[in-house]
Amino acid sequence: MKIIILGAGKVGKTLTQQLSDEEYDYDVVVVDLHPEKIEAIVNQFDVLGVVGDGATYDILLEAGVEETDIIIAVTQSDELNILACLMAEKMGALNSIARVRNPEYLKQRSFMRDQLGLSMIINPELEAANEIRRMLLFPSAFKVDTFVSGKIELAEFRLRENTRLIGVPLSRLNKVSKTNVLICAVRRKDQLIIPNGDDVLEQGDRIHVMGQHRDLVRFCQDINLFEQKTKRVIIVGGGRIAYYLTKQLVEQGIQVKIIECDHQRCVDLSIKLPEATIIESDGSDEEILIEEGIEGVDAFVALTGLDEENIVISLYAKQMKAKKTIAKVTRTNFMNVLDQLDIDSVISPKSIIATQILRFVRAKSNQDDDSSVKTLHHLFNDDVDAMEFVVTPQTCFLNKKVSELTLKNNVLLAAISRERGFVIPKGDTEIRLKDHIVVITTDRKIYSLNDLVRRQR
Repeated sequence: MKIIILGAGKVGKTLTQQLSDEEYDYDVVVVDLHPEKIEAIVNQFDVLGVVGDGATYDILLEAGVEETDIIIAVTQSDELNILACLMAEKMGALNSIARVRNPEYLKQRSFMRDQLGLSMIINPELEAANEIRRMLLFPSAFKVDTFVSGKIELAEFRLRENTRLIGVPLSRLNKVSKTNVLICAVRRKDQLIIPNGDDVLEQGDRIHVMGQHRDLVRFCQDINLFEQKTKRVIIVGGGRIAYYLTKQLVEQGIQVKIIECDHQRCVDLSIKLPEATIIESDGSDEEILIEEGIEGVDAFVALTGLDEENIVISLYAKQMKAKKTIAKVTRTNFMNVLDQLDIDSVISPKSIIATQILRFVRAKSNQDDDSSVKTLHHLFNDDVDAMEFVVTPQTCFLNKKVSELTLKNNVLLAAISRERGFVIPKGDTEIRLKDHIVVITTDRKIYSLNDLVRRQR
């Protein structure tokens, strides 16, 4: 499969890295105006580089657009991304993905997709805001991913000292909580565990739990991890993520205060978000934070343009007893260090949309098979994949019981959603047509349901 990536910035580089880590042999060409960026990315990854404007006919020809399966435009310019995708499709590219960040353009999303023919339109700031909102609406969780259009949730928790699961074998989970949930992945320091009934949880473990929202909430109550609903939020940094996030939170009746140092941005936010409180000030100033009520706030979200500032003020907020802290961090090399710090959640907009694009690419790699991946989330710094598939007539284990399947190593059937409800798979569970199956795996060669089982020789 041939893929052209326009833009060798943060998102383009992250996407190139994720495609390079895939087991599938992708033929990737990266296009950027800056020779030094192309040189760096070509030296680091097994890709071709073209220096030039990706929205021009000659450069697209040089990149081989006529034989391209997918063109992904993630430059800094929305207009260039849209134009490049339209030109590429006219020149022979089969699919196009454009990053569009301007809120005004997003209102025309359906038109651009249905009438102009763009395959996918992505907005990293909007997707980051969606992820933060899910965390704030479920304050016990550090991260919440969704499947089957939100019917199934995968929530991440850290086991504190007084959590009732500590020292309990997973085979006895139903003695602690009667809810219909499954603990499907555990991170213990540097050790990654796809657990079975014999595994015993320890203090400090990070666990991923699969279930429906009401069951996950009850599960948190049963194991003594429940926290009250979020009512007051302080956001430092008034960029696009803050705008999208605040717009969503005020609709939920949550009080939001944004601290932003740029005067004109404060004026704009005041007009666009009349229900929120906008403070023109330096959000890294200790006195300002105390004055604006950081002590004991339900949630503190750091969204400035500097990773270091977001980390430091989030740590300060935690010290001031903020119940939940979230920091935006762009550089992924910080992630392993942040696991050791007292910050509840970290979000990376570029990683979020790179994962969404990768899901699309995997589906196309499988030649548009109906059973190819529908939803994809990376867990534990990309070490584990959580994927959603739909059972089709072509699924080789249709109408078979789970106990009859010979699954590959490190593959776990975590959940099944069907018309009449939600099922945690057991040995006697039968796989039915149109079932939505959520799979947890460390295997990067999984592209469809048939890839889950070992081939019979």
